[in-house]
Amino acid sequence: MSTPIRQFFKEHGISEVEAVVPDMAGIARGKVMPAVKFAEDEGMRMPESIFLQTVTGEYPEDDRAISPSEIDIVLKADPGTTRVVPWAAEPTAQVIHDSFYSDGRPVTMAPRYVLRHMLDLYAQQGWKPIVAPELEFYLVEPNIDADYPLKPPIGRSGRPEVGRQSYSIAAVNEFDPLFDDIYAFCEAQEIEIDTLIHEDGAAQMEINLIHGDAMSLADQVFMFKRTAREAAFRHKMYATFMSKPMAREPGSAMHIHQSIVDSKTGKNVFSDKDGNPSPLFFAHIAGLQKYLPSAMSLFAPNVNSFRRIILRHMAPINTQWGYDNRTAGLRVPISNPENRRVENRLGGADANPYLAIAASLACGYLGMLEGLKPSEPVSGSAYDLPFGLPRNLEESVRLLRGCRPLIDLLGERFVLAYTAVKESELDTFLQVISSWEREHLLLNV
Repeated sequence: MSTPIRQFFKEHGISEVEAVVPDMAGIARGKVMPAVKFAEDEGMRMPESIFLQTVTGEYPEDDRAISPSEIDIVLKADPGTTRVVPWAAEPTAQVIHDSFYSDGRPVTMAPRYVLRHMLDLYAQQGWKPIVAPELEFYLVEPNIDADYPLKPPIGRSGRPEVGRQSYSIAAVNEFDPLFDDIYAFCEAQEIEIDTLIHEDGAAQMEINLIHGDAMSLADQVFMFKRTAREAAFRHKMYATFMSKPMAREPGSAMHIHQSIVDSKTGKNVFSDKDGNPSPLFFAHIAGLQKYLPSAMSLFAPNVNSFRRIILRHMAPINTQWGYDNRTAGLRVPISNPENRRVENRLGGADANPYLAIAASLACGYLGMLEGLKPSEPVSGSAYDLPFGLPRNLEESVRLLRGCRPLIDLLGERFVLAYTAVKESELDTFLQVISSWEREHLLLNV
């Protein structure tokens, strides 16, 4: 065990450790053990197949991405991710791990590795990405029977929300005790929340994280999702990051603000010496425009994700870009030259933060290397322009498999594993008959 981890355990009186690794869906897998046992280990062993597990807990028939002998991998702690678990009954620490084979090679299909590799490619060009995710989620009543639709929870007024309460302070105040816990839990874990607002949907909230290092921000999103769920449990409600949890409400997004700074000078490469948008800025946007449709399964990773991406439901339907235009898939916020950035608005809240950030950076990276030119910015509503994104998970997986530049950047083994998982999840979903089908097809066709 490294000295920083040992010191952390001593300072906080840690008696138990949650050793975690994010899987393809962004679910925390791993082991719970006494702190003393963690100190004795030189890395945990777990089956390689944890990265091939679907969100339903099954495994795809296509298992070419893993060894036929079902070998173990070694999970090694990243000391910089050591945090307390503030809701635990005993003094508990959580540590995020990276994945390696027994000979020291990294597990290239691990989501955290995919992002790390992308950041290494940027570093080789003398660039450092700066990102800031915005994450939307819903508060809902406990739902113990999946056959029943979700409902907004009851707040301090004794009544659930029934209408749109965008940016309402009073609507946020309905759940003050919950948010007090969320803020306290986040502070204990060094999750740097910038703002909390009420979004458009009933009991839909949004948190913005402070701009910073891409890996650190992905870790924070990963931890925040669990934090919000655990805090909500305390108040007898659920926090859900499902992309489209309720039929007549807007979906939940994960917007990614991204800019690139020079590794040596720290200056934003999206602005030239005169403060004007640089050629790299436009090339980055062009790369996002060209490659985001092929990467869409990483931003909309579930069958439910595509229920959010429908016309005039407050979600983008194409990769048009514009200045301060929230209807476009790519928005350039108003800012000074030092903070010039682009906001990728395509991702759902259900996306794995490591993969979504890696994919967004990969698309921009390709544009910068290829010297691409973007379309003209949209000044009106991008909703009036044609669909420019895949309409379902099957199509998006097919596009990813056919995009050689993205495969080369993200890793052939990763793409093989990821698409196998997504196809297996799709097959499982198609076995379920919905209430819509029973209502409209049972006696009419």
